[in-house]
Amino acid sequence: MIKTHIAGYPRIGAQRELKFALEKHWRGEISQRELLDTAAALRLAHWQTQIDQGLDFITVGDFSLYDHVADHIALFGCIPPRFKHEEGSPLDNYFHMVRGKRPKASQCACHADTFALEMTKWFDTNYHYMVPEFDEETRFNLHAEALLDQLAQAKLLQHPIKITLIGPITLLLLGKSKQPDFEPLNLLDALVEQYTTLLGQLKQAGAQWVQLDEPVLGLDLPASTLALFDSTYNSLKRGGLPILLGTYFSELEGHISQVCKLPVDGLHLDCVRGLKDLPAVLDWLPNYKVLSLGLVDGRNIWKTDLEQALKHVTAAFDSGKNEVWLSSSCSLLHCPYTLADDTGVLPAVRNWLSGAIEKLGEIELLKQAANALLHGKALSTETATALARHQAAVAERHSSNWVHKPAVKARVKATEGLSFSRQSPFKVRRAVQQQRFNLPAFPTTTIGSFPQTADIRALRKRLKAGLIDQNAYDTEIRNAIADCIQKQEVLGLDVLVHGEPERNDMVEFFGERLDGFAFSANGWVQSYGSRCVKPPILYGDVSRPAPMTVDTSVFAQSLSKRPVKGMLTGPVTILQWSFVRDDQARSETAKQIALAIADEVIDLECAGIGMIQIDEPAYREGLPLRKKDQAAYLDWATLAFRISACGVKDDTQIHTHMCYAEFNDILPNIAAMDADVITIETSRSDMELLRGFGEFSYPNDIGPGVYDIHSPRVPAVGELVRLMQKAAEVIDPAQLWINPDCGLKTRGWPETLEALHVMMQAAKTLRTLHQNVKLCA
Repeated sequence: MIKTHIAGYPRIGAQRELKFALEKHWRGEISQRELLDTAAALRLAHWQTQIDQGLDFITVGDFSLYDHVADHIALFGCIPPRFKHEEGSPLDNYFHMVRGKRPKASQCACHADTFALEMTKWFDTNYHYMVPEFDEETRFNLHAEALLDQLAQAKLLQHPIKITLIGPITLLLLGKSKQPDFEPLNLLDALVEQYTTLLGQLKQAGAQWVQLDEPVLGLDLPASTLALFDSTYNSLKRGGLPILLGTYFSELEGHISQVCKLPVDGLHLDCVRGLKDLPAVLDWLPNYKVLSLGLVDGRNIWKTDLEQALKHVTAAFDSGKNEVWLSSSCSLLHCPYTLADDTGVLPAVRNWLSGAIEKLGEIELLKQAANALLHGKALSTETATALARHQAAVAERHSSNWVHKPAVKARVKATEGLSFSRQSPFKVRRAVQQQRFNLPAFPTTTIGSFPQTADIRALRKRLKAGLIDQNAYDTEIRNAIADCIQKQEVLGLDVLVHGEPERNDMVEFFGERLDGFAFSANGWVQSYGSRCVKPPILYGDVSRPAPMTVDTSVFAQSLSKRPVKGMLTGPVTILQWSFVRDDQARSETAKQIALAIADEVIDLECAGIGMIQIDEPAYREGLPLRKKDQAAYLDWATLAFRISACGVKDDTQIHTHMCYAEFNDILPNIAAMDADVITIETSRSDMELLRGFGEFSYPNDIGPGVYDIHSPRVPAVGELVRLMQKAAEVIDPAQLWINPDCGLKTRGWPETLEALHVMMQAAKTLRTLHQNVKLCA
């Protein structure tokens, strides 16, 4: 028997309806009821699409108003005390937890100003989740009303329903202990009790299956943690609802036999990232259990090789499996809704692509072909035609001249064996740079972007629509840059940026100027909350045909005597935040991009730009989940950065930026990148992330982010001073810069100027305190 389902579906809406409704609600323009009505309509549309595409189950529980991990925090009642207020509605408290501020639509103004939950990357993706906080006072209280309401809505469609939830062990391991020496897994028994109750309620309410996702099984887990799975899932069986255990993003490796023996009713395997596990799973998984094969890539947009996929389905039945489900490798959250008719994509490339809706069609086509094969029947004419057309597109991509450029490959080959080091050690460079720039103690800067106003977005739309010409557009962009420079001058920032008004996205902007990239008109995916990005499609060999940022950087620098940073996105981040080709090693692609960025860096320096920032926020994100694979990645990722940065003189200061990740386990590699200044996100972690840099004795300068740009709240001066004093306890004050924790693109000008004014006041206070300490010494 073959059945079909998916692990999850995009939430934001085909036209980003959820994004716009959320932002209207936060501004007070629509009510909570109107927001919830939008969410209900989107869920209904998503389920109907799954039914129309032939899936045997619709998936309930994957939808979220902000983040699915935050939903589980609310579901199990483990909201940190600072967000629990009797005066507000549960939804107001939810938004307070994820944003640090209640919506303006809320009638309750109490407790509206506090720091939000920490945010970090969902495994090795560019999706950001809200980090649960646990301590010995944490208690779980089930609040299943919202999930049960979704189930009741789905039942109206009269189609089999599968609930999807994060498994309890993964939920605890994703969290952070807010108490020294406290282990979140100590809470497992109490949490499992709530899960068991929930499964019973879901069964009674009409769910047929529950998928419990435990992607931590793809990590290197200690034996003590692995031992918890058997007892946990024995307890969960008491809920009475059949359980499909979901794994994805990595191979199970040494966990295979144990996972296959767990007391669950089925196992979902990521056959894109974990295909090597399939033969062992076929041996170990009892034939009475369901085997769900994630054969369609949930994280990339290339059409699936269905002929290869069909071989894996056949192998499963040949091994004796009674029931095989066909699915996406993971949630389709990471894919655009559709790319089939996207007019923004080059026609030569578009036929190679598959969005979420197309992936549903691939699953159904695979089912039709597999059913015919397994029953010894010929494919129907319709199925045979569709399959042949599909496979022709797969073959065309791998042989296309659009993809392969011999000159680019030859340039990469010429880099083999080279070390790509700066001319002098950092201490020498630092002295030369200080002589050139003469910066004060605790230099102040920002990460790069400033608010992208409605006027700037409208200007870009007018250019695309042909309503204005390029000269008129460039004039307005220069006016916006001049305004941004003037505002920074008034604030008194030491190192300025041009504000990036001309950039639609930090990766897309560069991809549009590099050969080897294509773009969609509507290929949006969720990054976090209402923040959506439109990743470039990296389909072929990469090169830089012309300078990309030099004119803009030179213009901005001409407006100020203070240094203005040239702003570039680094090779690893461009790689990670694109839909990347899967026909060659990622390391090869990263080197191609690095050489293109290196060309830009040299041109900026030759044009007189003295500070150049090469952002690598995705450096940690790209780290393989298995430790055995990490050293090789770190070697080529670090080399890619060094290729891009090493060609400048000693007095040119190279900056980089990283955010929303744990860095302690890769600090030697970050140091090996040898950027003169690194800025990192630390505000939501209360400077905890910086402690590792201090213990490591990080040698170069560092700017810990002092306030959270993803929250609309403006911090107090004393808060920032306290954070920087905490930083100075572990890092030499002479190494410290002061900056926000990320770019300011998504913020409005009033709150941006207010927050930066507070930051400058904090810098002045710190300089006075620092000078007094020096005088006393």
